[in-house]
Amino acid sequence: MIPIRILSFVINHCLNGFRERNEFVFRVSEVIFERAAFYGGTALRLFFGLDRFSENLDFSLLKPDPTFRLDAYHKAVQEELSSYGFKTVVTRKAKKDQKAVQSAFIKTGTMEYDLKIALNPKKTLSIKLEVDTHPPDNFSTDIRYLLNPTDFFVKTYSKQDLFAGKMHALLCRQWKSRVKGRDWYDFIWFCREDIPLHLAHLQARMMQSHHWEKGKGLTETHFKRILKSKIESLNIQNAKIDIVRFIKNPSQLDIWSTDFFLSLIDKINFTS
Repeated sequence: MIPIRILSFVINHCLNGFRERNEFVFRVSEVIFERAAFYGGTALRLFFGLDRFSENLDFSLLKPDPTFRLDAYHKAVQEELSSYGFKTVVTRKAKKDQKAVQSAFIKTGTMEYDLKIALNPKKTLSIKLEVDTHPPDNFSTDIRYLLNPTDFFVKTYSKQDLFAGKMHALLCRQWKSRVKGRDWYDFIWFCREDIPLHLAHLQARMMQSHHWEKGKGLTETHFKRILKSKIESLNIQNAKIDIVRFIKNPSQLDIWSTDFFLSLIDKINFTS
């Protein structure tokens, strides 16, 4: 296996409750993946300024590798966090049978791990770490830097591909009656930041999850039609219930309505 190292994770502080001003911040202090990139909500929070809580760690290999395993690096993670006084247990989660999980799409080729970190004798922090070992095509990466808690850099998906990944989640999750309001909150954030949507990467993701026909091009018109249908079927109240515990100012949800989300469709810019 080509060496891929996780050097360290640092927890700055932890306070009770997600709504505290200084809610706990889980920082990736230094993650050097020779062939992987950081993506998802926590990447948006730490490196792009997304203003909602997120702590799960999502990584994607740059090229497919079905032999990849993170298990060999458990000890390095445990030793690094031990140096900060935290006892940590890393376990690989077994994939559930697809028939037993009907709530959301299941992506094949994903390794999922749990990091359980003892903050004190009475409190344990559980973080999900996921590695996509079979990434879809047509994406690019950037190098991002942070100076706190120490100087470090991380390779992330580019902003336009992060937007594509978010729209794939928003359009293709099947949660039955549950709505993931975090996807809709992030959608608004991408529109506000005027980040273009990389349609080719979205198409690759949708084809991989069998939500788009292979060989058929996904056009802006196709995308807008699918998004419009999704918005018109969205349960706004359930979306609010999901997101409210992850943000500091619930009043910003007052504007949420079908008409509001429909108005965002024409604000989306695209890139090829």
